[in-house]
Amino acid sequence: MNPLNADPAELAKFSDLAHRWWDPESEFRPLHQINPLRLAWIEGLALLPGQRVLDVGCGGGILSDSMARKGADVTGIDLSSKALKVAQLHALEAGTTQVSYREISAEAMAQEQPASFDVVTCMEMLEHVPDPASVVRACATLVKPGGWVFFSTINRNPKSFLFAIVGAEYLLQMLPKGTHEYAKMIRPSELARYCRAADLNVEHTRGMEYNPLTKRYWLSDDTSVNYMFATRRP
Repeated sequence: MNPLNADPAELAKFSDLAHRWWDPESEFRPLHQINPLRLAWIEGLALLPGQRVLDVGCGGGILSDSMARKGADVTGIDLSSKALKVAQLHALEAGTTQVSYREISAEAMAQEQPASFDVVTCMEMLEHVPDPASVVRACATLVKPGGWVFFSTINRNPKSFLFAIVGAEYLLQMLPKGTHEYAKMIRPSELARYCRAADLNVEHTRGMEYNPLTKRYWLSDDTSVNYMFATRRP
């Protein structure tokens, strides 16, 4: 078994694009567009000011930075050193003082700091690792009892293949080709099973939809393509 729950090809893919993370017109434009929706949903359930937050798979820090600006004390972790350097540089340039970044896996962090965080977020990351259940377990270990763990990922079905891969990567060219692999996408029933096995209660689910004509994202009850889970540790 791979000692690090990471796919070297996936890390290389995002490292090559790292310098473009904070360009809102780059390949990361969808992340910039959905970030206010993700942030508002998280903030509506878990009060961020003064909370200790861990952002797992933080990449260039788009969500980490915005949560810190809402008053949370944020640690972002990732295994892409290039993306983390970009995140650190942006925090310096933007003057975001309540965020720090580390190159460490969720599993290693869980061994080091169990039950240490009020909120854990793991967004758009599970579909890029070999063993998503392991990441879910690590997130459950990292959060304090009563704390929130948020996940977002992509469903696996013919519609999501059409929308998230054919549409987003090939027709609309919103994302680089090869960003997502159909076999790695995760059905909500599978993620719910991982959560239950990790002793996380699924409290809320939301879908995220996109209109290519208006180029607008919004949250809905439709979890057939992009979706988010809000879970809680008892």
